[in-house]
Amino acid sequence: MNRFWQEPAYSHGQAPRTGLLLVNLGTPAAPTAAALRPYLREFLSDPRVVEIPRAIWWPILHGIILRTRPAKSAAKYASVWTPDGSPLKVHTEKQAKLVAGFFAHAGDRDLVVRWAMRYGQPSIRSQLDAMRAEGCTRILVVPLYPQYAASTTATVIDEVANCLRHWRNLPEVRFVRSFADHPGYIDALAASVREHWQRNGQAERLVLSFHGTPRRSLDLGDPYHCECMKTARLLGDALKLPRERLVVSFQSRFGKAEWLQPYTQPTLEDMARNGVGSVDVMCPGFVSDCLETLEEINMECREAFLHAGGKRYEYIPCLNERDDWIHALVAVSRRELGNWLPIPPVDAEALTRQASRARDLGAGR
Repeated sequence: MNRFWQEPAYSHGQAPRTGLLLVNLGTPAAPTAAALRPYLREFLSDPRVVEIPRAIWWPILHGIILRTRPAKSAAKYASVWTPDGSPLKVHTEKQAKLVAGFFAHAGDRDLVVRWAMRYGQPSIRSQLDAMRAEGCTRILVVPLYPQYAASTTATVIDEVANCLRHWRNLPEVRFVRSFADHPGYIDALAASVREHWQRNGQAERLVLSFHGTPRRSLDLGDPYHCECMKTARLLGDALKLPRERLVVSFQSRFGKAEWLQPYTQPTLEDMARNGVGSVDVMCPGFVSDCLETLEEINMECREAFLHAGGKRYEYIPCLNERDDWIHALVAVSRRELGNWLPIPPVDAEALTRQASRARDLGAGR
């Protein structure tokens, strides 16, 4: 079998184009056990996601998990599914369209913007192939994970590299490693909290729930925990929130091994039992609402907190399609695109100030 995939048709003089690929985690095609099985197989077969030796993990995955978990997960997906598909797919697609529109409005009309899922469809391979067919000779890949982790960001890079090893004519490639402390991202998070407080008032605690990873990953040098704590610190500073009112926790623990602590649901239950009556909960590690935020945090954790004696539980949605977040995502992308873009960014405020100064000079002021 030929190692290299067939190259698309090429014509001499074809202008090179630049591509921007936004990548999120993934989603099944439908909220059914039949659709969950291949999705979970792909996800849980990734050696960066599960670092257990194959000889031990394979019998567990194929003999137990893929026989029992798809039906349970399908029921959870069904509780948040929308007429347009999974929330993660819907939001990621909208974000890509808004980013493309923003660049086009700024003059970068030849920038090709696409989106992909690391697991499921549209796949990274299919979108890279489409970009190659569209003449992209430079591609920026933006994993939509604010905080770097080997089990998320790095596996996107792995898959891109795995695809490109089959290309004969390679493009220039850049990656956004993380944006945990990007000012635009922090500002968008802070603005979403302030708007929530204006509508609903402040709760006694603001809980920042990040997706969990095994504790062993931290011990082996994964920086994810540190980047989560940096985001939390910067967000707390932006909100001028006293430290005792800000709580960081980690959700979505899987298996019996120790994961990053404190765990979100037990933390919420302990707060309720100890007299904390109201909480605001948000998930800064997710830029799009998905199963983990809508079902686990907004349903399961809400029920647990109220059952333990809490009085008011408010969930603050992910950034989704907020204007300030789309502007931040454009800024994150533009910083790495750099000299690949022929037209500099348009600063509307600066242009307004320049025009005002020109009018003043023209009037002899």
